Amino acid sequence: MGGGGKERRTALIAGGIRASMARMNDTADRSGGPLRLGVLLSGGGRTLLNLLDEARAGRLNAEVAVVIASRDCQGVERSRDAGLDVHVVPYKQMPDTETYSARIAELLDAAKADLVCLAGFLSMWIIPDRYQGRVMNIHPALLPSFGGKGMWGHHVHEAVLAAGCKVSGCTVHFVTNEYDAGPIVVQKAVAVVEGDTPDALAARVFEQECLAYPEAIRLFGEGRLRIEDRAVRVSPA
Repeated sequence: MGGGGKERRTALIAGGIRASMARMNDTADRSGGPLRLGVLLSGGGRTLLNLLDEARAGRLNAEVAVVIASRDCQGVERSRDAGLDVHVVPYKQMPDTETYSARIAELLDAAKADLVCLAGFLSMWIIPDRYQGRVMNIHPALLPSFGGKGMWGHHVHEAVLAAGCKVSGCTVHFVTNEYDAGPIVVQKAVAVVEGDTPDALAARVFEQECLAYPEAIRLFGEGRLRIEDRAVRVSPA
């Protein structure tokens, strides 16, 4: 795809996000009920458990409407133990990415998900237009640094340490059909200390993830997020 085509695709994605955000903000403002979350995961489910804890403690006006996993994993077991509606959709058993993506969207539609939260989801999902501006992800680094294909989990923390960074953190962003390129909603930073290991850094970053993701979801549910020129603006409470 040439430069002009890429620019057009970016403009279309941004336009789709703005349109979807406007619709979702209207819904959030009118209903006042819990935001219905669709959670996509591929691993341990720690991020999901954090969201459940925040909701049950009354700090997050949301409920997990459906959990979709790309494989059998600990996150599936934890979801079932929590009494959630769980579906395993193995990526490798689908004939192609388009079919896989359509199945994901079908399950989200059936659950009437208001917002989709990626929580360590490692499979490729082509986001349809109706979900643009309604999908968030949390990345264990300060985007746009250390993002892109292959940059997940400990790969990120290893890269941060190898680069000699003095600061790392996490980023909650809207998801587009480009890796880690969507508009940034919330970022939180942590110091990189002398002698850090990937495990030690990951633990400190995850502490901030547990704060950042619920914050971003709250802002979305309150209708306080607007995208202007691919930057997210937060309206006063």
